[in-house]
Order: sequence, then C-alpha cells, then structure tokens
Amino acid sequence: MDKPFSQACENNKVPILKVLQQYLTQPGSLLEVGSGTGQHAAFLSGMLPHIQWQPSDVANNLPGINAWRSDANHPNLAPPITFDVTQTAALPNAHDHVFSANTLHIMSWASVETFFGHIPDLVNPGGYVFFYGPFKYRGEFTSPSNANFDLWLKERGEHQGIRDFEAVRVLADQAGLQLVEDVRMPANNQILVWQKS
Repeated sequence: MDKPFSQACENNKVPILKVLQQYLTQPGSLLEVGSGTGQHAAFLSGMLPHIQWQPSDVANNLPGINAWRSDANHPNLAPPITFDVTQTAALPNAHDHVFSANTLHIMSWASVETFFGHIPDLVNPGGYVFFYGPFKYRGEFTSPSNANFDLWLKERGEHQGIRDFEAVRVLADQAGLQLVEDVRMPANNQILVWQKS
C-alpha cells in the first residue's frame, strides 16, 4: 500500500528525538498514543533501539502505521494496537513511558479529559509522559500562525482547537504527573515533559 505521509512529521521528528534522548536513557517500554501516519514510530524506534515502542491509534489508522512499521523493520517496534482514548473498556497495558504528538488539539476537550484520566493506568511510576504540539499560555497564542491554525482547526470541527497549557496542567496534576520541562520547539510547538510521581 502507499504509506500515509505527513510533512509536519518529517519536519519535527529530529527535534522531537533530541528531547526524548535526554530522558529515555535506560531500556524500557513506551506507548505512543495517536501514532497517526506511523512516521514517528518508524523513525524514533530506530533511533532509540533500547526502547520497546508500542504504536496505537484508532482502527482506521492501523494499516498505514503497519506499512511504516514493515518498511522500518525494527525489532523493537511492535505491531500497532487499537486504542481509542474515549473508550474505557480495553486499555493498553501500562508502559514505562507515554508519548503523544499532535493529538490534544485534534480531539475534543472531553476526550482530552478522558485521556488524562487513563494516564495513571497507562504509565508506570517514575515514567515520563511527553506531549508534543502547540499550546496557548494564559489564553494567548505563542504566534500569529498558531492563532490562524486554531481558526483552521475550528473550521474543520468545532471540538478542535489549541489547548490552554494551564488547563492541561490541571489535568496532569490530577493524574499524578509532575511537570519536568516545557521545551520550546520549532514551528511554534512545545514538548511538555511530565513524570509520574
């Protein structure tokens, strides 16, 4: 099959890797939530061979993720599993770490709340939780381009939009996560690094 492709993934994979390499120094397992095209899983698992990488997404996206996985052929990259964050029936097993890129502004805020409600069951104590994407701070966008992106998202679906860092932090606190670092990334994005206490 023709593999799905995201230019944004291609652009941000190396900056994301540089942050993950600072924290994922020991062997362990990682659950990627919302693997999308599968490009991040294919690239990052190859660069972090000591991490057992588990991609996940809604069922429709699994064939594309699997195409990237097959071509990458990394022994530490597992077959993708179905995980819809709005469902509570069948959660993935807990992993040492969780990574999710460009998901919080796509799903509804209710889904974001549900997702964070699952996090205590998804990550082991002491594990890191990484969220990559754009955020607002004190209600303000970090750039005019992010303000335009937010308008574009809302035109696609009223439930979408760039999230307020402060609101996300409340959910993280409730999930037992402590903020370790907020890393400014290219193209007006951030990586929020949390650790499960």
